[in-house]
Amino acid sequence: MKIAIPLTIATLTLAALSPVFAQNRGVTEADLGGSGSVAVSAEIWVDNWFAMSVDGAPLYEDSTAYNTERSFNGERITFNADLPMTVAFEFRDFMENDTGLEYIGERNQQMGDGGAIAQFKDANSDVLGVTDASWRCLIAQYAPIDTTCEDTGDPQVGVGACASETQVVPADWTSVDFDDSDWASATVHSERDVGPKDGYDAISWDGRAELIWGDDLERDNIVLCRAVIGDLPKLDELLTLPIKTPLAIDAGVGV
Repeated sequence: MKIAIPLTIATLTLAALSPVFAQNRGVTEADLGGSGSVAVSAEIWVDNWFAMSVDGAPLYEDSTAYNTERSFNGERITFNADLPMTVAFEFRDFMENDTGLEYIGERNQQMGDGGAIAQFKDANSDVLGVTDASWRCLIAQYAPIDTTCEDTGDPQVGVGACASETQVVPADWTSVDFDDSDWASATVHSERDVGPKDGYDAISWDGRAELIWGDDLERDNIVLCRAVIGDLPKLDELLTLPIKTPLAIDAGVGV
């Protein structure tokens, strides 16, 4: 079954979880609990909004409403899960309507721009996974189809340069067994291009965590991304594995 992804935000049913929120240096913190065997800490920053699922079940929704102007914030959530786990994100950059524009009718009418970064750690602060080019992503909504829409005096949804492109999204795209091999690899973007704001600097990012999105930061407005987190070996364990150079192999070292 496939569904057209709705272009209005639907509130997640959070599987009877009752998050406890707190603010810490610009980062919203929530303890979700759960029944998994591993305590996981996820740190997330998105321009502008995200919803997160684990193994096909909705887990958490950005604490700042999607339609909040300049809704930039870091999130730190803790929960229990069994590893490896399939993490799926719906990322959204703010747009007033399907033209993909913000501040419509105002002097600063423009296309917005997105960007997302996340890292996952266990109770020992060992890194389980990070956002990088290995993630698989689908652009669910792209607009406007022509950048001249930004300069249109009266931009109309679906008309001319202000038309949009949408993808039909499989209903089971967050599930463990979903085949995402046809999805594109995430595009990695620099801090300079994304310009991360409030809450980003309040998190100490692992050097391997990268800002990702679709190819187009301005016109890829709804981006679905997924990855398997905590698949052995852990990232930190890879750093301690012996390097098998030809010389070492000949000498029987590290084999």
